[in-house]
Amino acid sequence: MTSRIITLPNLLTIFRMVLIPVFVSMLFYQKFVWALATFIIAGVTDGLDGLLARRFDQQSELGRILDPIADKLMLVASFIVLSMRGVFPNPIPKHLPIPFWVTITVISRDVFILVGAAAINVMMGFRGFRPSLPGKISTVVQIVTIAAVMFGATVRFGTGYYLPTLYTCVFALALLSGIHYIFFVSRLLNDDRR
Repeated sequence: MTSRIITLPNLLTIFRMVLIPVFVSMLFYQKFVWALATFIIAGVTDGLDGLLARRFDQQSELGRILDPIADKLMLVASFIVLSMRGVFPNPIPKHLPIPFWVTITVISRDVFILVGAAAINVMMGFRGFRPSLPGKISTVVQIVTIAAVMFGATVRFGTGYYLPTLYTCVFALALLSGIHYIFFVSRLLNDDRR
């Protein structure tokens, strides 16, 4: 049992969770370059833990639970902190901070999926939840947006051109992937019953 819990992929996932307060602190103290570096390190460890789990057959139930939680915690923390005006130096660059309507859409989608999955698990005992393709695309666009916001806070040039487009994409994909997930989970449940 211990060998399936204390694995290198799980340790990398825990390390990624430890990076979240470091990342938020860097943002709070307006160290955007360091925050971006921390965000990139978290992204690299995210890719690495999955790769190592498959390569060395170290996949575990704990890893399947912790990995998406670590990803969502990092993204939700990023959107919340980068929606605060006080995080950015004056004068605040154009189209910063992240609009509240974008942040609340991202968080609402994740809460909706989490509560729905928990309810289905309690009522039906189903645990075969998997990420959907629109959900993966939505996550990638969210990551790109967070990186672009930190870049825009540092460089302060051209934010009026790319940030509004990214905000719209994040909003639209969060809505579409949330709606799609209802049908996706219905199909998973039907397959499981068969």
